[in-house]
Amino acid sequence: MVIKSHENFVGAWIFLTGVILAVIIGVGTNLFIPVNKIVQYSSPIYAVLVILGLIVGMKLNVSGKDSQTFLVASAVLVIVSKFGMESVTGSLIGVGVGDLVSSVFGALLVLFVPATIIVALKTLFSITNV
Repeated sequence: MVIKSHENFVGAWIFLTGVILAVIIGVGTNLFIPVNKIVQYSSPIYAVLVILGLIVGMKLNVSGKDSQTFLVASAVLVIVSKFGMESVTGSLIGVGVGDLVSSVFGALLVLFVPATIIVALKTLFSITNV
């Protein structure tokens, strides 16, 4: 029988929910929601992603090597998403996929940037023993 640790259970589920929600928001804002509704509801929608990102950063109990792994992976994801937003839109013009992929990358950025900042700050404070 496998024994599972429950110390990151809440953070892991919030993290998974946030990623799925970010992809759904990215696809939904591009394909299904009219532009006037996007303008009207974009602030609360992305505020939910920011709040989820902050919760993920606070609830994930990463320390030591795990925090380094999380920070490297999330920093790579943030950088690739940002550059991907700009390059995908330019390279797939006319196909209709560029805006969709750019929206998903943008939603992932809104989720991961706060989580990365919180974990980075927690790691810095643990290094300095404050």
